[in-house]
Amino acid sequence: MSRRVVRQSKFRHVFGQPVKADQMYEDIRVSKVTWDSSFCAVNPKFLAIIVESGGGGAFIVLPLAKTGRVDKNHPLVTGHTAPVLDIDWCPHNDNVIASASEDTTVMVWQVPDYVPVRNMTEPVVTLEGHSKRVGIISWHPTARNVLLSAGCDNLVILWNVGTGEMLLALEDMHTDLIYNVGWNRNGSLLVTTCKDKKVRVIDPRKQQVVAERFAPHEGLRPVRAIFTREGHIFTTGFTRMSQRELGLWDPKNFEEPIALQEMDTSNGVLLPFYDPDSSVVYLCGKGDSSIRYFEITDEAPYVHYLNTYSSKEPQRGMGFMPKRGLEVSKCEIARFFKLHERKCEPIVMTVPRKSDLFQDDLYPDTPGPEPALEADEWLSGKDAEPILISLRDGYVPVKNRELKVVKKNILDNKPPPGPRRSHSTCNSDVPQPALEEVLEEIRALKELVQAQEKRISDLENKLCQFTNGTD
Repeated sequence: MSRRVVRQSKFRHVFGQPVKADQMYEDIRVSKVTWDSSFCAVNPKFLAIIVESGGGGAFIVLPLAKTGRVDKNHPLVTGHTAPVLDIDWCPHNDNVIASASEDTTVMVWQVPDYVPVRNMTEPVVTLEGHSKRVGIISWHPTARNVLLSAGCDNLVILWNVGTGEMLLALEDMHTDLIYNVGWNRNGSLLVTTCKDKKVRVIDPRKQQVVAERFAPHEGLRPVRAIFTREGHIFTTGFTRMSQRELGLWDPKNFEEPIALQEMDTSNGVLLPFYDPDSSVVYLCGKGDSSIRYFEITDEAPYVHYLNTYSSKEPQRGMGFMPKRGLEVSKCEIARFFKLHERKCEPIVMTVPRKSDLFQDDLYPDTPGPEPALEADEWLSGKDAEPILISLRDGYVPVKNRELKVVKKNILDNKPPPGPRRSHSTCNSDVPQPALEEVLEEIRALKELVQAQEKRISDLENKLCQFTNGTD
């Protein structure tokens, strides 16, 4: 008589728990746009949520500690002229966020550490290159200032945010609407899913499709795909009978799945959130009221069901905290920010442990906020693994680092037409003393503007301290 042995796993007893009512974010008018993005982005300093707004698109940015009821006059980020469809925090600067919109633009914003007094309307840089709405944005995991955007024009563009320039445009690769795009761990490859039912693995710098699979899931509804730490591809989709399904694939042998499991019959597209440190993937369906989680291992059946967190209310969207934003003293291995119609509810995933000591096995070194490469190095062909940090003493977010955008002068690359003239002949009409006088006046005006800007910023900070004190 054989006894069935239960699989050993330190994540077998992970359980989810919502926070108390006073730690939620209340009175937020979450966007009603019909788009399959998560509508929420979070990092160790801020929570950002796409919200309803009249006359254009907007999202709200809240410091993580500012829980409770949100003032209806709280400043919004309102630069777009049409609804915002996706937002993503920069992994290398906790004060920088990118937003994509139906107005065909991508905007990058620098969020101050204090709460601004009025709406933010001026982005640091606006990226224009798409001809239709932009529904997907994703920062490069290891290279500084490299941002990916994908639009309904079936085009994927890679930008250097530091210069505002387009680095690469991946044209003629997708024949229909792109559903999602994901980077691998070191940012050398992309995985994309598309309405033409193909999953593609793309080398963006060579601008070629390395591997592709037609219809990994036979259903017609949208498919999602992400890279795992080992370089495999995890997908969610639908069967021909509209049952939800998950799959694990090796891109080197795309014909046969490593694992394929049917789940349930529901309409919501499953959004996968993957933690590479623990190899646990969390599946959240829009309109579902549950979060299922699975562990991916190298033992059959390869994708192991762990548990389901269930609640009564359906979710409109979901934010996923990076590992460095978790509380290691409480053995927290994931934190979700579940969007309801009028509020955001944090959900904490915990591994039950009796000891209060730091748990090395739960918290291996994790990617930190320092980029491993510059944009030019990555573009020239270099790859680098993320720079890791230890969470033994917890993670303290760094102070606001300014994003500097240095736009290259297009005239530097092109010689002027016609015969070259010397500097003296160009400016022979302007006497030298008068020119120096004008330049001196411009310099003085610039200093005056900078001094006034600093004074305005100081006054806003003081006002913020007063209002925080009276809350």
